[in-house]
Amino acid sequence: MSHEKFLTTEIRRRTLLASMAAVGASATFGTGKAFAQEPEKPAEIIVRAWGGSWVDSLKAGVSDSFTKATGIAVRHDLTEDNEIQPKVWAAVAQNRVPPIHINWDTTTNATKSALRGVTEDLSDLPNLKNTTELAKPVGLDGYPIVNTYGYVYVLAYRPSAFPNGAPKSWKDLLDPKLKGRIALYNDGIGFHFPAQVAGGGKLEDIPGNMQPAWDFIRQIKAQEPLLGEDPDFTTWFQKGEIDAACTISTNAREARKNGIELAWVVPEEGAKFDTDGLWIPKGLPENELYWAKQYINHALTKEAQQVWLDGLGLPGVVPGLTPPADLVGDPSYPTTEEDFKHLIRISSKTQVENESQWFGKFKEIMQG
Repeated sequence: MSHEKFLTTEIRRRTLLASMAAVGASATFGTGKAFAQEPEKPAEIIVRAWGGSWVDSLKAGVSDSFTKATGIAVRHDLTEDNEIQPKVWAAVAQNRVPPIHINWDTTTNATKSALRGVTEDLSDLPNLKNTTELAKPVGLDGYPIVNTYGYVYVLAYRPSAFPNGAPKSWKDLLDPKLKGRIALYNDGIGFHFPAQVAGGGKLEDIPGNMQPAWDFIRQIKAQEPLLGEDPDFTTWFQKGEIDAACTISTNAREARKNGIELAWVVPEEGAKFDTDGLWIPKGLPENELYWAKQYINHALTKEAQQVWLDGLGLPGVVPGLTPPADLVGDPSYPTTEEDFKHLIRISSKTQVENESQWFGKFKEIMQG
């Protein structure tokens, strides 16, 4: 698949203040209608989010400016995505109002919800016309979800723990000196696919033959890895508890911003590239649905994306975003066709159909 349509280019950065001034106090995000003519505003909207630097960046880039322009408060619910999912599904099935207005979710998880029929269609968002093909969920009709950026599960490491140079392979994590000093996500997300290659298998054998991945993960298990979620990686690096991890680059970058010596690589086997997105569950009152859509539409503006994704250090879905200075040419911020050649992309459909099984197998190995 060609990535040319969503490669970013350098532009003059504009501030959110200028953006809001241009929008004006009497207009919504891209609709051209006066606020006075819009549905009644709720006191707040609830957006499920990840904690740490993730929610901080969303707040700075999207939520605060949305509140400033609309007067609607934004509450961030930090319930984990896999925990909120069954609650939303149950609410929709029982015709109850869902517990959140917007779910900030992995594209794979969001696809599960879309296929279940619990998501609102977002095809009418005006700002979709300004996005790249990365914003469109593959294999789904319309826009039951909107992808908002991409990210890479890198091998992050502490340079002092690798005196002979940066690790070149995921197999370098098997070094005995790293026992008890590496970390993975507690369900193995981001690690299954490179483990398949590191274990001697082929990507084209996914999902039919994942034995090489499970064999390699058993080897990693003997290294007694720490298992956690996004905020844990930043904390562990900052406290000096780990020397290497398979994590989204955002988490390592946050620790580095806090003064910790860290670097990251895309190993020779490759690294997983994926996307996250925003979606709205069915069952909201009509006025709340309208304003939830306005929030997502705002998140697709160049100004909001620039600030939001500057904080996360991730490439967005609006052309012309300026990469953070520290990430120009970085493998975790792919902007060229060559960059994407080193990244592993598995279809959302394959992931939806198999992810629960993969997560279960990973946990079975780690708990065995």
